[in-house]
Amino acid sequence: MNIIKTNRLLIRRIEKDDIGILLKIYNKEENMRYISSGRYDWSYAELEEKYTQINVNHKMGIGIFTVELKETNEIIGEAGLFNSFDIPNILELGYIIDVLYWNKGFGKEILNGLIDYAFHSLKTKTLIARMYANNIASVKLSETCGMTKIKEELANNNHKVFVYELKNKAYSI
Repeated sequence: MNIIKTNRLLIRRIEKDDIGILLKIYNKEENMRYISSGRYDWSYAELEEKYTQINVNHKMGIGIFTVELKETNEIIGEAGLFNSFDIPNILELGYIIDVLYWNKGFGKEILNGLIDYAFHSLKTKTLIARMYANNIASVKLSETCGMTKIKEELANNNHKVFVYELKNKAYSI
């Protein structure tokens, strides 16, 4: 089932056949450089278990999704909406794109698709994005897509993290 359609992408539920391809993305150091754990030595079983645990909430329309090119059906990464805060109507968003597809506008397309889906389909009031401060591309992309930096904090590994927020204007006073 397609969750989000953009001009060039389908963002859909992860299928069993996707895991092997996504594993290759997870096991490239460059792809995982800005991901919180920074791990790039995943096993198939570990990645499958991660998706199983996180996607338990798929029935609510949130979780991790496969990102594929419409034209070729190539999987280029994953995107997700997470209930990280256990607060109704606040979701965190995130994505991982294979380095082969960086600097082609896919990040912006994914982020705008997630924002539109969260605000219009899920009626989310606030979206949060967290990224390492040195992840310049994600910082610029967050700002380009209308997000505002609301704070800085330290990750468990003592790297500086920026927290960005976007409020759904439909719920603004």
